[in-house]
Amino acid sequence: MLSDFGIILLFIITGLTFVGLVLFVGSLLRPNRPNLEKLTTYESGEEPVGNANVQFNVRFYVVAIIFVLFDVELVFLFPWATVFGQKVLIDETNGLWGWLSLTEMLVFVALLALGLAYVWAKGYLDWVKPEPKVPEMNTPVPASLYEKVNQKYKNR
Repeated sequence: MLSDFGIILLFIITGLTFVGLVLFVGSLLRPNRPNLEKLTTYESGEEPVGNANVQFNVRFYVVAIIFVLFDVELVFLFPWATVFGQKVLIDETNGLWGWLSLTEMLVFVALLALGLAYVWAKGYLDWVKPEPKVPEMNTPVPASLYEKVNQKYKNR
């Protein structure tokens, strides 16, 4: 007789075996005919230009980490709300269970809020706002003519 953990382990092993089997059978069935066109880098149907090791702004990483942090917070809040809000447990402990669980979650949320305040105070969430560039046009048409056209369509 298997324990509950043994059954879970059996499901995991079965799932990994099935995935491995499907990948192996797929590698046997699919054709393998590489050519120069298939081996080139695909970039939205365009030929790639420049170096592929482009550095991106670190702020994207910081925002992603903060998102994951608060997403995990919500994952922890849901079971807390369903398990620790049981009226039977609160009644059996004369309300001590409810106050203990509420205090525990307030400390958890306060620590996360403290982390958010720290990140905010350090300026890690501030983005550098780019200066807007007004395009310059080299055209023989005078600028006053463009203004007349814009006024004409603005008054409609």
